[in-house]
Amino acid sequence: MQVPIKRAIERVPGGMMVVPLLLGALIATFFPGTPKFFGSFTGALFSGALTILAVFYVCMGASIDFRATPYIVKKGGTLLVTKVGIAVVLGVVFGQFLGEAPVSAGMFAGLSTLAIVAAMNDTNGGLYMALMGQYGRPRDVGAYTIMSLESGPFFTMITLGVAGLSAFPWQTMVGAILPLVVGMIIGNLDREMRAFLSKAVPVMIPFFAFALGAGLDLSKVWQAGLLGLAMGVGVVVVTGVPLFFADRLTGGTGVAGVAAASTAGNAAAVPAIVASANPAYAEAATHATVLVAACVVVTAILVPIATAWTARVFGRPEDRDEGEATEAAAPADPVPTAPTPGR
Repeated sequence: MQVPIKRAIERVPGGMMVVPLLLGALIATFFPGTPKFFGSFTGALFSGALTILAVFYVCMGASIDFRATPYIVKKGGTLLVTKVGIAVVLGVVFGQFLGEAPVSAGMFAGLSTLAIVAAMNDTNGGLYMALMGQYGRPRDVGAYTIMSLESGPFFTMITLGVAGLSAFPWQTMVGAILPLVVGMIIGNLDREMRAFLSKAVPVMIPFFAFALGAGLDLSKVWQAGLLGLAMGVGVVVVTGVPLFFADRLTGGTGVAGVAAASTAGNAAAVPAIVASANPAYAEAATHATVLVAACVVVTAILVPIATAWTARVFGRPEDRDEGEATEAAAPADPVPTAPTPGR
């Protein structure tokens, strides 16, 4: 008997990303002790997001032709400037009204300039790369090597007028792009290795999504209430629309722009870091952490759906063919043609 699991998942917009992500988030929310209870390989499935992402980076890098490097700089730089630019504008505008302290009462209680800027500034790189691996082209994935400069508190502090601290020592910067570069070198030196590694990209998407979801606590949305939900929707809309048009200005379809309209998981740590650097933000930091965490959850759910819709409406057939080529080229026979060392 055959159960059409894959077909059912793919009926959901961005299903290969959304369904495993929600499954991981539900387990993390209602059964948080599961990874520790089972441990071993089962526990590793919940905590292996960085490892899977590193492998994803190498395999995706192998798919990128060196001739596409100018495109990566142009695409990534445009999306970076657009995303950070939006945060700067909002920081200046809300800073005039709210200052450094949060709103003290009413339905917007807890809202602060710090929360808004931290939520808008940082793109969920893993989510972006997984979505581009499914709906975009390999070189669109590579654009995140430029966009990764958003990560950490640096741009948030610049936006808020705090100087002198950066979360990026050179070793961290090199480590963030090294897997992709290694993959690019391997893929460009050997076309057979490019074909071999490229096939792993669509396979890893649901596993990465599950591990990503396992780090999301859906109760954060409940704690933040409607304000957190509204902020999450606001991140997708306020950054997604300009990013869509910015992507199209660089020759894209808008899909990469929408895929970048999210809040990174590490952005939830930014308010506390900012407050430690400038005590003026101490009062805002506690509320901001909860609100930004809510944005992480909400955008992780909404962005894959929005990206899938954008790809369906605005995507080019050749882009879909390129993004899905590895899956289509995979042999139907599940038996490997040669034994794999170490198994």
